[in-house]
Amino acid sequence: MAYGPLLFGHTPPFLRDLDALAARGVVYGSTAPDELALAERVRACLPSMETLRFTTTGSEAVQSAVRVARAFTGRDAILKFSGNYHGHFDIALHDAGASAETPHAERSGIPRAALADLAVARYNDLDDVDRALASAGDRLAAIVVEPICANMGLVPPAPGFLAGLRERADRCGAMLIFDEVITWLRLGLGGAQSRVGVVPDLTTVGKVLGGGFPIAAFGGRADVMAVLAPDGPCFTGGTHAGMPFAVAVATRVLDHLDAHASLHADMNARARRLADSLRATLRDLALPYAVVQLESIVDFKFRPGAATRSYDDQARDDQHAYAAFYHAMRERGVLLPPSHNEVMFLSAAHGDDDVTFTATAADAALRELRARGII
Repeated sequence: MAYGPLLFGHTPPFLRDLDALAARGVVYGSTAPDELALAERVRACLPSMETLRFTTTGSEAVQSAVRVARAFTGRDAILKFSGNYHGHFDIALHDAGASAETPHAERSGIPRAALADLAVARYNDLDDVDRALASAGDRLAAIVVEPICANMGLVPPAPGFLAGLRERADRCGAMLIFDEVITWLRLGLGGAQSRVGVVPDLTTVGKVLGGGFPIAAFGGRADVMAVLAPDGPCFTGGTHAGMPFAVAVATRVLDHLDAHASLHADMNARARRLADSLRATLRDLALPYAVVQLESIVDFKFRPGAATRSYDDQARDDQHAYAAFYHAMRERGVLLPPSHNEVMFLSAAHGDDDVTFTATAADAALRELRARGII
């Protein structure tokens, strides 16, 4: 599932006739009417994005949102969380989750100077946030967070955690940035922010909007976004940002969601079936691993005990066992992500037979690993 953006599978029906989209042009180099119309539709789904700009990738979207926050506040420091993943630019990669895992900046091509204005805290731990804020002081420009994390396993926010970030950002005069590159559309048209009841200052969304094609966006409060050029001093850009082909595909994606009201409920039901099957196998094998499921996302880690709450928990995951499970599943026809930090994504293209096939493969793979003494 390409790490999440293929909400509708690899070849959904509404993306197969692409000639008409390609005929609209490759790239204009300036804002076009279709881009404006798409922006209006995104804003209708996410009212916190009062003004927005399109980019090509999620990395660019988050990097741009950080720059806007710095320009608006006149400050430099950024607070992020261990195990969250915000793209591959310098400050985002440090102590990141997903496939990145770059705890040692000096060996990863990240300049030490780039980290001078970066504070890293433990997800779901407001006391650790306060520790990090004390070091940032009055230099804090923004707090960047995955409101529901899916890059160190599937980790929902603890009660009060996101509200605590909102309160602290307000108190410090800093921006709160929600990275919804994974969660928007996968959790519905309102994304994670509609579920958690916390409104960010800036939001980033990604290629799930384009059904996997390269399109992303960042946006938020109109007064904050007003710092962007040409009206303000802060420049972000990209020749392919808002390219007509990707915009047209994204429009089809939203049309499809509008026309299929049961899509998320159907995926949720199938994901629940898969999660229940995994729990049954683990219970039968006396393996105390927590299975977590939210909408079309399913996850478990090779670690006994409660579900993951922070990257510290994930650090105790048995990577050797996951690697063995990955290969055992691949031999049975199921391709999982290669990193133990990743999760399983279902799509609207998966049917009941696919869930049964995957559950059967997982049962056999886990029993094989148990017999071999790996778990």
